[in-house]
Amino acid sequence: MSTTWSALADAALAGQQISRDAARAVLHAPEDDMLLLLDAAFRVRRAHWGRRVSLHVLDNAKQGACPEDCGFCSQSSKHASPGGEAPMKSVDELVAGARRAHASRAKRFCMVTATRGPSQRDLDTICAAATAIKAEMDIELCASLGLLTEAKAQRLAGAGVDRFNHNLETSERHYDQIVSTHTWADRVATVRLAKAAGMDTCVGGIVGLGESEEDLLDLAFALRDLDVDSVPVNFLDARPGTPLAGRPLVEPRDALRALCMFRFVHPRTDLRVAGGREITLRALQAFALYPANSIFTQGYLTTPGATPHADHQMIRDAGFELELASGEAVPADPEAMLALAPPATRRPSLPLAT
Repeated sequence: MSTTWSALADAALAGQQISRDAARAVLHAPEDDMLLLLDAAFRVRRAHWGRRVSLHVLDNAKQGACPEDCGFCSQSSKHASPGGEAPMKSVDELVAGARRAHASRAKRFCMVTATRGPSQRDLDTICAAATAIKAEMDIELCASLGLLTEAKAQRLAGAGVDRFNHNLETSERHYDQIVSTHTWADRVATVRLAKAAGMDTCVGGIVGLGESEEDLLDLAFALRDLDVDSVPVNFLDARPGTPLAGRPLVEPRDALRALCMFRFVHPRTDLRVAGGREITLRALQAFALYPANSIFTQGYLTTPGATPHADHQMIRDAGFELELASGEAVPADPEAMLALAPPATRRPSLPLAT
């Protein structure tokens, strides 16, 4: 079977699009082949990204009270969830968040609002923050603001937003089992508007929504058809009070198989291990760096995540390096990240036995 994974890497590196059957085989890789599979995926990743890992930081610019009913999200006003509501952050708060991201050696800072689409006031704030951030520091900017119009997409691009995130979440077939307040086609339309405005497109999904294997493959190949620039792969961390509360975590080795499948389907794409990484992969987190070339750090929108210190330590221990917005590769520096942390949290991410 090792020849099969090596041949799959050869085909991807030769520019061949892998078949659906080959992608399905990755999801069924035997346990004894896991290291061979990861090595094959790493060959593809290394050809396009070397040993570089980019860090991405999310900022929940407007939290809660979202009118949409996405079944996985604790920010929906339709769910009896403990997510809570907070007003839109100010320009100064968003710039401060970008400074913290930049200090942690992040390549990209992403401003996110819980909403169907950006109001004019919210758009004003995001655009003003983007202009201020770009004037002050070298960091790439992403926004995730829901559904767009052509005019709003063009305004974001003009303000300096480099990339727009709008996940498809799951397959078109499975989508109405997860969301009813908008359609899969609505999301595809926004992705195309963002691309037409000149922004990169960041479009992925969530593994563990109760989808079938065919749904997961449909998502991977739909993203290939859309020719997206970045694919964030999330793993469901079911939130209390949401319709998906109580769903089990994806098994860590299945999560790695899914990441390898996405890498083979998207050989050149920025592939990110996103929400649920820490709780799903647990002790296997470092293995995700072999198919994926980027991760989120400093937590997620409504759930905690690894600290910059822990992520820098993992990246350095695994023999990888950081990629900055400038394209420069620099060593991971966990000691510097520990010095940036508040005094109460200045401790190793993994306690030492005494």
